[in-house]
Amino acid sequence: MATTNVRARPVRYSVVLLAAIAVFICYMDRVVISVAIIPMAGDFGWSPEEQGRVLSSFFVGYLLTQVAGGWLAERYGGKIVLGAGVLFWSAFTLLTPVAAAGGMLALLVTRVLMGVGEGVTFPSIYAMFGRWIPAEERSRGVGILWSMIPLGSVFALLATPWIVGRWGWEMAFYAFGLIGFVWWAAWQRMATARPELHPKITPAELAEIHGSDADKAPDTPPPPLGLLLRTPAVWAIIVCHFCANWGSYVLLAWMPTYINQGLGVDFAAVGIFTMIPALFSFLSLNLGGWLADRMIRSGMQVTRVRKILQAVGFGGSALILAVVGYVESVPLAIALMSLGNIFGGATAGGFGVNHLDIAPRGAGVIMGLSNTAGTIPGIVGVYISGLILQTTGSWTLVFQTAAGVLLFGLLFYLAFASSKKLFD
Repeated sequence: MATTNVRARPVRYSVVLLAAIAVFICYMDRVVISVAIIPMAGDFGWSPEEQGRVLSSFFVGYLLTQVAGGWLAERYGGKIVLGAGVLFWSAFTLLTPVAAAGGMLALLVTRVLMGVGEGVTFPSIYAMFGRWIPAEERSRGVGILWSMIPLGSVFALLATPWIVGRWGWEMAFYAFGLIGFVWWAAWQRMATARPELHPKITPAELAEIHGSDADKAPDTPPPPLGLLLRTPAVWAIIVCHFCANWGSYVLLAWMPTYINQGLGVDFAAVGIFTMIPALFSFLSLNLGGWLADRMIRSGMQVTRVRKILQAVGFGGSALILAVVGYVESVPLAIALMSLGNIFGGATAGGFGVNHLDIAPRGAGVIMGLSNTAGTIPGIVGVYISGLILQTTGSWTLVFQTAAGVLLFGLLFYLAFASSKKLFD
């Protein structure tokens, strides 16, 4: 009897999908307070400065575990580190309403500890991607991963007002916090730290994953921190990550308030209007990763691809942020925000995947370094934006500050970035 030879779906696709879902949950749990803080501030009488303190406190904890998370993932495997992180932050998401009722200090401590759990997310995933994804697929993998940031944000922005309107803001934290425990069960069953350890991996897929590195030991130690910090190309990624996150964290934290108070949109419709730019970001991040891989396959030099897409991403986003604050029309403001996110999606094929170019087996540590720098705007940028609003009431100044930071990052990246494999 003749048999049909049907090639099974590559195992790495399931690993990438589960890692992407972890990022979805990460941002869903992170963003819920950006919407819930509006009724919370009314219940507890918080000023804009106090709201900024609550929103930024998460990033204190998030800052603490970036490098450690990358090192632990390189040493013990991304599977165990990411799984532990999801359980930890989900538990503190559940505890948020109880902490808020206990006072500002209790809430700030809870938010810091939630950040501690989420801090290992990207370093541990990059450590796994360096082992699981072939070089010619890495931009797309990072595009998929990063696209979960707006998708998780959209889900939270849509679901939170609906939950708050029916059961109160407390229920939003309870409902979202439980989802991480469900993900963890699937992660334990379907993922391994390295492809060699997966029971369903085929020799053909292993050869495809390793490519020219097939003779390299999979547990090659990551490069020392001192060596990384003496490398200009690593600093290009670090500075770029800081600048990218200044814009993204400010918008993530304050955009619901901007739409509600700055543009005068009713609270119940905040999620719908915020959803539109985020959906464009989801699409464009995937497109940016796909485009980068396609440009590289066509023969274009990898460093050139990274710099071109970074210029599109940062340059276009900065232009939009420089002018959007002057717009009073809600449809036009949302359209401009969407256009800015379309430009921003190109960064998935720019600095976003550059860690894996430089050191596939040390990408978790490099991501830990760059995301440490990228977390600082979550503390400083979000808080400063609250102070700007409290002292000047100017959304234009908030956005133009972010635009200036993006332009600085672009110039630094163009000067020092490289795709050459410097380690491994």
